[in-house]
Amino acid sequence: MQHPDDMRPVDLSDEGLPVLPDQTSDDTDLGWGEWHSDSDDSHYLEERPPHWG
Repeated sequence: MQHPDDMRPVDLSDEGLPVLPDQTSDDTDLGWGEWHSDSDDSHYLEERPPHWG
């Protein structure tokens, strides 16, 4: 005896929106409440460890 779900067609095409995104919005600087531009390295210099002299 077959279940009704066994007979329903399933579309396996890879079109449309992805099921899960590659990166979620909370996995970004903005999601963590921070905003830095990619070209601004000044914050790295400000937060460098003291042993870097």
